Amino acid sequence: MQVKIRGRMKHFRTVAFDVPGNQVRLIEQRLLPHEFRVVGTRDFRETARAIRDMVVRGAGAIGATAAYGLAQGARAFRGGNLPRFDAHVQRVFEILRDARPTAVDPLNALLEVRRKMQAGTSVAEQQALALTAAEEFADEDVAHCRELGEAGAPLIREGMRVLTHCNAGWLAFVDIGSATAPLYAAQQLGRAFHVYCDETRPRSQGATLTAWELAQQGISHQIIADNAAGLLFARGQIDLVIVGSDRTLGRSGEVANKIGTYTKAVLAKRHGVPFYVAIPLSTLDWTLRSGADIPIEERDAAEVLGAWGLTKSGRREYVRVANPTSGACNPGFDVTPPELITGIITPAGIFRPKELWKNRRLLGG
Repeated sequence: MQVKIRGRMKHFRTVAFDVPGNQVRLIEQRLLPHEFRVVGTRDFRETARAIRDMVVRGAGAIGATAAYGLAQGARAFRGGNLPRFDAHVQRVFEILRDARPTAVDPLNALLEVRRKMQAGTSVAEQQALALTAAEEFADEDVAHCRELGEAGAPLIREGMRVLTHCNAGWLAFVDIGSATAPLYAAQQLGRAFHVYCDETRPRSQGATLTAWELAQQGISHQIIADNAAGLLFARGQIDLVIVGSDRTLGRSGEVANKIGTYTKAVLAKRHGVPFYVAIPLSTLDWTLRSGADIPIEERDAAEVLGAWGLTKSGRREYVRVANPTSGACNPGFDVTPPELITGIITPAGIFRPKELWKNRRLLGG
């Protein structure tokens, strides 16, 4: 997407790779919307930390980051001993895989890179194939987001009021985004609409990231407190909900996404508002049979007990908000059942949740 830097628009991908420096290049999302900065991770362990600490976040973006991290780790190996190289790559794989457990995109990306590496008969060949495979995953992520945007654009009619939750925009992918892709495609078609961005506590990705993206793109929007959505539904001020997903089960149609998504799906069902989930194919999990089996990430209590912000002096600072002796429960995701979901927007079209399994060949399963 285009970002305004010093008054001029410039194109950026959320995730890229510096070949000479063997570094993964990432937009430092914790600094947004107050500062735009691109950082480089020096080795695969630092790349895993960037995923875990949310320097980069979002299903497709951490998938591409993991793919590049595996290539980065493979390229750092010195020598030609294949068994030792294989053992090294396995360690890299496990560290990147375990950085964040709920999203399936990183695992799918890592497995795809490893599969394509196997065609190489030497360490050098496998190192080269790893980088090629990572680049292919990143490019495919962009292509899928563009295609699902085209599939979902007809849902965005003139004058609509659309609710989003968390950030499933280009910052959450390599480019374009999933939930935002239909919005951007509809904007290109000349349609005017308004977006309500859930703030998405506790990390406020809707208020900081989605709102920043929409402002960069010139799309009409307002930030709302998470709990304001119920009133807007009751008043008839929301016509459509589009969210992303960190893992969508192909067998059951259940969707794991940022905590609070399930709540919005219940509200949408109660008020007869269509509720859509937008995903690239890498977000589909064809293995798990039940949403109860999805690992739900438990994050640091500090995210709930306080907030990061910018001081008057321009310094980023954490402020404790909650009672000083209290702890907090902080699950990062919840699971939305298929009966609350109107449709799944994919690069291959829009499907009802229960239609995913019978269309698995079309959807890469």
